[in-house]
Amino acid sequence: MTTDTLSHVHRLVPGTDPNRRPVLLLHGTGGDETDLLPLGRAVAPGAALLSPRGAVLEHGRPRFFRRLAEGIFDETDVRRRAHDLADFVLAARERYRLDAPLALGFSNGANIAVAVLHLRPEALAGAVLLRAMVPLTEPPVARLDGLPVLLLSGSADPIVPAENAARLAARLVGAGATLEHHVLPAGHGLTQADLDLTTAWLARH
Repeated sequence: MTTDTLSHVHRLVPGTDPNRRPVLLLHGTGGDETDLLPLGRAVAPGAALLSPRGAVLEHGRPRFFRRLAEGIFDETDVRRRAHDLADFVLAARERYRLDAPLALGFSNGANIAVAVLHLRPEALAGAVLLRAMVPLTEPPVARLDGLPVLLLSGSADPIVPAENAARLAARLVGAGATLEHHVLPAGHGLTQADLDLTTAWLARH
């Protein structure tokens, strides 16, 4: 396991299976570069894991971009941080000789992954979005032709309204992504169904 900074404090767990794509782990609010490593090992055994820490602090808790209130984002900061994260991924790929990764993001981490898809789609080979919502009211018209995306929403999620998740799904499809969207009987937290669907999806990609 390697710890280095580049532009983000991060962990790299080298891969042991050359047939698996690297996975970019993007934590939720209050997580850090170690938070999703157990999840990554569970759902993508043998894959290299690249796990950065969000560079924004909210009351001492790391995030990937600023928000003004629950569900209300500082969209100027979203755009800036999405470009910063994409630059980090490209630098890490060069340093560690990695292929383009599949993002695996939860909550705030899923939201920054969506922003990267909209702004810098070349940085990712696809994405698993766990409890994601629309991060930009007017995203650029990115082309995601054929890019695989798994979106897992919770029907009882108190943070992500069903309408918001549906709007995100429609935008991804409209941009050309190959989207698989499941609405699970769950809240904002993850369930075994999330793990099972993610594991199966990653095994195919």
